Amino acid sequence: MPIDLKNYRVLIDDAITYDDKERAKKYTLEALDEAVRLEDLGEQMYFKAQWEIIHEQYEQAIKYLDQAIQFNPSDGAAYNDRATSMVELGQLNGVIEYFDKGIAVEPDFATIHHNKGWFLNQIGEHQAALLCLDEALRLDPHRAVTYENRADCLFRLGLIAESIEAYEMALSRLNPDCESIKQQIQRLILILKSFKKTKS
Repeated sequence: MPIDLKNYRVLIDDAITYDDKERAKKYTLEALDEAVRLEDLGEQMYFKAQWEIIHEQYEQAIKYLDQAIQFNPSDGAAYNDRATSMVELGQLNGVIEYFDKGIAVEPDFATIHHNKGWFLNQIGEHQAALLCLDEALRLDPHRAVTYENRADCLFRLGLIAESIEAYEMALSRLNPDCESIKQQIQRLILILKSFKKTKS
């Protein structure tokens, strides 16, 4: 039975997001084998880049992603992963440009809106970050990780009650297997509730 490479992209993204490297490696190798069988050079470059990202070899990942984009200029995920690899290398100039290129070619791809929002939040552009995170949730309302980032963004804006609500939304959507992340969010909620009491 042929492998759905689009579905594998989702599985790999989810595994990397929750730091499950073994699962990410497994899916990447399976997807790469299928891309080779299909003689799809763009997909081969994309999945080779995923392998390098899993192993934190971001410079090599960027080389493969540039080739993936050359073969398929409409691959929003390749632009997204190039931007996040640049962040990992501390190359912040041009990051937003790559996110925006990805959004231009694949506007319904929730992950790229999420990652642009995450990046904007990290560099202090909290209001702009919220807009991106809200768009990611409009496209995919079940993204627990986006609610987590939204909660952090709201906290940085001083909106404690809204931050707690966003963390609770993240908990309600979190994969049951992610017990350590669940405990971490629960601790943050308790801290924020305590903080809110001292401010009131």
